[in-house]
Amino acid sequence: MNPVKPGQRVMTELLKSITSMANIRHPIVDVHTHVYLPRYAAELRARTSAPRILNWTNGVKTEERLLILDGEPSGGRPIGPQYWDRDEKLEFMRRHGINISFVSSANPWLDFLPADRAQTLAHELNNNLEEYCATSPPAEGFSGLKTLYGFGLLPLVPNVEVSTIIQTIEHLKSLPHIRGIIMGTKGIGKGLDDNALDPVWDAIQAARLVVFIHPHYGVDSTAFGENDNGHVLPLALGFPFETTIAVTRLILSGVLDRFPDLRLLLAHSGGALPQLSSRLASCIQHDPIVANRLKHDARYYLGQLYFDAVAYGSEELTFVSRTISRASAFKNGGGTVDAPVGSARLLFGTDHPFFPPLEASQKWPSVESNLAAIKSMAGLDSKPEHQANILGLNALRLFDLHDQVYT
Repeated sequence: MNPVKPGQRVMTELLKSITSMANIRHPIVDVHTHVYLPRYAAELRARTSAPRILNWTNGVKTEERLLILDGEPSGGRPIGPQYWDRDEKLEFMRRHGINISFVSSANPWLDFLPADRAQTLAHELNNNLEEYCATSPPAEGFSGLKTLYGFGLLPLVPNVEVSTIIQTIEHLKSLPHIRGIIMGTKGIGKGLDDNALDPVWDAIQAARLVVFIHPHYGVDSTAFGENDNGHVLPLALGFPFETTIAVTRLILSGVLDRFPDLRLLLAHSGGALPQLSSRLASCIQHDPIVANRLKHDARYYLGQLYFDAVAYGSEELTFVSRTISRASAFKNGGGTVDAPVGSARLLFGTDHPFFPPLEASQKWPSVESNLAAIKSMAGLDSKPEHQANILGLNALRLFDLHDQVYT
């Protein structure tokens, strides 16, 4: 028998290692999935104006409907157990092969409440969400992880004391299954670029909590005209444009310069921000009021953000990834395009329980579209390792859970 040469032994071990890595099962992680906890649903049922849950009758059929804004098309949308029942959430995950979900309270959060009630309800709902997640089953095939984790709430309403918000952040830090905060675009009444929020950003950054920025109000509905187009224009355009404006204001205010370690995750792939980022940079460059305000070109800051992959198309996701990957080239002092960075900042999401199929279906077309879009991205993003990142590994890294899976 011929002895194995050292070089052959090294190559054999390397091939074994590569084969082993190829056989590793990577998780699918959903970072954009909502819940109306029973306590929150009860709060909405007790109201007589939007936002509210009301009984709606169509002929002989009576059902509950969710009305989140006055004048909403179709008298709101049908609402049922899928909005609050954890078993329904887990069954949805099983049906689509999702291993872990980061669940957030859905809009409008606490925006409509007075400060004292918002503070009390935030504390109660955060505790409820911790229990909802902590008692969820283990993530199958991923030892040490739960199926569910959560984004908590802050009492972000007018007239609230900033110290109260910071106390809530401290409370969230004590809840092990709450890994972030969901936040609308209003702040405490003046938007996310309000300087009064600086102590809040500082506390969130220190706590390493992920902030999920999500729209609710859209844009001026008169722009949508008088034709009945259902929810299409508010959801397809109003929501993404709201996010685009809010995050652009955040960039212009210098928040990302003052708090460079903030972890901000943008809903709906950042709206129109990637598409308009060069136009934004040019407008800044030519405006004497803001030309010298920021430390970097505006396009640099896209590389500091995270984006969910709720875009439904591979071309759109590929564009977002490439826009992110060039961000470092716009760093003050110079930089280079870093292609892998793009896919490292994209994270899979479903927007459950919204966008259900119009007819009974085993799988939701909206979810299947997002999965197919990720798997059909072009160029570097077509590689299996990059798809595994977008589908789940990026989320585990962002939420500091990666080491619990791959140790």
